[in-house]
Amino acid sequence: MNVLIADTFEPWGVDKLRDLGCKVVHEPALEGNALREALGASKCEVLIVRGTKVTEAMLEAAPELGLVVRAGAGFNTIDVAAASRRSILVANCPGKNAVAVAELTFALILGLDRRLVENVTDLRNGVWNKSEYSDASGLKGRTLGIAGLGQIGEAVARRAVAFEMNVVAWSRSLDDRRAAELKVTRCGDAAEVAARCNILTIHLAAAADTKHIINKQVLDRLAPGSYVINTSRAEVVDYQALARAVAESKLRVGLDVYATEPSAGQGAFLDPIIKAGGIVYGTHHIGASTDQAQEAIAQETIRIVRTFRETGKVLNCVNLRAQSAASCALRVRHLNRPGVLAYVLHAVSMAGINVEEMENVICEGDESACAQIKLERPLAEETLRRIRQGSENVLAVTQSLSSE
Repeated sequence: MNVLIADTFEPWGVDKLRDLGCKVVHEPALEGNALREALGASKCEVLIVRGTKVTEAMLEAAPELGLVVRAGAGFNTIDVAAASRRSILVANCPGKNAVAVAELTFALILGLDRRLVENVTDLRNGVWNKSEYSDASGLKGRTLGIAGLGQIGEAVARRAVAFEMNVVAWSRSLDDRRAAELKVTRCGDAAEVAARCNILTIHLAAAADTKHIINKQVLDRLAPGSYVINTSRAEVVDYQALARAVAESKLRVGLDVYATEPSAGQGAFLDPIIKAGGIVYGTHHIGASTDQAQEAIAQETIRIVRTFRETGKVLNCVNLRAQSAASCALRVRHLNRPGVLAYVLHAVSMAGINVEEMENVICEGDESACAQIKLERPLAEETLRRIRQGSENVLAVTQSLSSE
């Protein structure tokens, strides 16, 4: 199996993929047209990326490509819709960077509270200003609001409890049982979280329904002087509204993601949010960039590739259809002989019915097998009779509706 790694990746991980029998090309600086050309030249079946953008034009240049692995959690840098149109599966590594991002979140919160950047800058410039920097609120007893309670949000919540903070949270998947388990108070939406907290931290995935979900209406619910932290994705926050809130409500802001980021590891940075005035701290989109996180992500990436190579299945696949269109299941018990499935599928095809999903499992001893074929609609009795009686290798055929 040919694997192209078009981004930085753990050297031991590259060796491990080769140990699995993969032919690996590792070119971490590939992007744009160079990546498009490499995809075609390498004849890769698997592409592994971190922050590198994967466009439709790149996917079109790789006819053998069957899997794109995002070595990280978010996958908004990959054209998933284009991949789906070409039957290319996309996988990610959710939760493997949760601790790293949670740690940076608290670094930003503590930095804003104690104004660490200004402290250090003044000291380095030979300025002693203890009276200016002695004024801090502290975290104990304050209320942390979390928008998005996936694995990263959960890691943040657990650390907030250790800091003896009160925690309010909103997430589409959050119910009362899980809220009680995490010792958080459940809110109805992001605006309610903002109204009830001193510090708002955002941990939402980028999607069509989360674009600018943290908008003026949400930010206006924050009390003056509140803190806003975003270590998730820039798209979920209206940064123009955030800049106005910094000026008007004296919000303190800590960011790790931006609407305009250089595509390479180094370059000019011109995003206007950093110059919004007031106290705005920023880091260089490094939330997942700890040795611990990168090792965990590499291990998960290898697990995904190994499973795909050995079984054809894709772990953590993000572009499978959410719900099958099948209305019935056809179960065929048969002898493990060549041509049996071809015979069954031909009968289904002649009936003008589409196969939605199919799995064939071999019984111990290799003499027999059982195929489960999910169909868009049931077969007529005449077709079922033809399948049962037309081959001596078919042992039994049953059909059940999906509602049964």
